[in-house]
Amino acid sequence: MTSGIEAWYMDESSEDQKLPHRLKPNQPVTLRQLEQIGVYYWKLNADIYENDPELQKIREEKGYSYMDIITIHPDKLPDYENKVKMFYEEHLHLDDEIRYILDGSSYFDVRDKDDRWIRIAVSKGDLITLPAGIYHRFTVDESNYTKAMRLFVGEPVWKAYNRPADDSDIRKAYVNSLRCS
Repeated sequence: MTSGIEAWYMDESSEDQKLPHRLKPNQPVTLRQLEQIGVYYWKLNADIYENDPELQKIREEKGYSYMDIITIHPDKLPDYENKVKMFYEEHLHLDDEIRYILDGSSYFDVRDKDDRWIRIAVSKGDLITLPAGIYHRFTVDESNYTKAMRLFVGEPVWKAYNRPADDSDIRKAYVNSLRCS
């Protein structure tokens, strides 16, 4: 894992979700702080993703056997506006969320231990994993374009559990893991 990702605490503005929403002054979040809440990051060469030995090694080590590619752009994704709104609903999954940005840029927002939003800017070459049970959301930035590889352990699970889902076993396990770290 190398540094290169940019993350920060978000403001409370309800303005356009595609804007950066930085606090003034900016409050950056380090890679170490992200790791403490279970978010991991790799920087890879997206130009060679089809034959990248580094990506292959990560997939083998983590058991990411399923892969597909999604392009999020008004001309490429049917029902674009509704999908972007849906991705931005705060939710969790029963499995880790693994995304490798092949082109473009976007944001993942995650909740920290104190329930504050952290915005993570991702762009070409960024591979990010969000742990099962973490509340999060996704949005494109002002470019309105990102192309991402979605990775899963086994068959893909597309089910999102919108907040509140605090009583789910996976959420309880995630919160408990934060107490132990």
